[in-house]
Amino acid sequence: MLVRSRPDAVYFVLCLILILVGTIMLFSASSAYAETAGEELSGTVRSHIIHLLIGGAAFAGCILFVTPALSRRVTYFVLPVSLLLLVAVLAIGVADGVARRWMVLGPLQFQPSEMAKTVLIMTLALYFSVTSDERDPGKSGFWKRALFGFVIPLAVTGVFCLLVMLEKHLSGTVIMMAIGMVMIFFSGTPLYWFLSLLPIGAGGYFVAVSVDYTRKRIESWLHRGADTAGSDWQTTQGIYAIGSGGLFGRGFGESKLKYGYVSEVTNDFIFTVVCEELGFFGAVAIMLLFLALILRGLLLGLRCRDRYVSLMILGLTCKLGLHVALNILVVTGIAPNTGVSLPFFSSGGSATLMQMVDAGLLLGLSRYCEP
Repeated sequence: MLVRSRPDAVYFVLCLILILVGTIMLFSASSAYAETAGEELSGTVRSHIIHLLIGGAAFAGCILFVTPALSRRVTYFVLPVSLLLLVAVLAIGVADGVARRWMVLGPLQFQPSEMAKTVLIMTLALYFSVTSDERDPGKSGFWKRALFGFVIPLAVTGVFCLLVMLEKHLSGTVIMMAIGMVMIFFSGTPLYWFLSLLPIGAGGYFVAVSVDYTRKRIESWLHRGADTAGSDWQTTQGIYAIGSGGLFGRGFGESKLKYGYVSEVTNDFIFTVVCEELGFFGAVAIMLLFLALILRGLLLGLRCRDRYVSLMILGLTCKLGLHVALNILVVTGIAPNTGVSLPFFSSGGSATLMQMVDAGLLLGLSRYCEP
């Protein structure tokens, strides 16, 4: 029987620190837009604060009221809703360049893929918690364990990935697949079963290079510097911004390259402003805060005796870690430019709301972990 305790204080404090620092850095990054419009506070920051307030209400509600039983019941509702939205966005969604990933319902505008990442975690956590007998070596044969422990969860993950891939959402597809693999791994699936994914991975690469919008990004990454005024512009300027910060930075609000040089400076590339203004030591301090938050989440999940709660916490933690790692790898030029936000820092209503919900879910479920 699960015993209810208090939400984890360490995780709660780390979340609040990152939300506060992220909002301050977004204010600085958006100041160039505000000056151009003759405003003291940019519309980007106002929108971010509104979404933070709405997300804050969801954050508090999850901490206070979420239980494992409630989370399980909610999964049966949000799973079909999420899949329906992923299909609907392909037909009636709003295109942004080559991608079609936004839904607009009156005054509301959101990305169904942001919700789908969390729904996938909830779905797989529920699935693995109710199929323990089918995956138990003492109760099931090899092929039954393979079916229930690997093939079915991989197929569920594949459905989500396919729908997101059809949106031409590269980063969303990568993160969705990684979430599925993490959940399958933490469920206790033998490592050697993952070797069967090598042909699938090779096939995925050939699909990626055959699709125009992904091929261009991969080619741009492989031939870095070949087109600094075109396809390499964003990454090149971002690296200039990172390098110009030096060890201690130019100082808060003093970024030069946010004035029309680095694009998406309030969203995907906000970390470049962090590096330019706070320098190497400031950027490392923020990365260490993220690392502490991720390690704390992993500790909570690994020490939890309840399989469902453990998988939920581990999945939510790994989702956060994947976003942080991929964002930093992209802005530093280590990975191809996929367009992924930095949690608690980047603007974007859908991402901000889901990050607050994720943190609230984790903290709510942390009440049922071992002290």
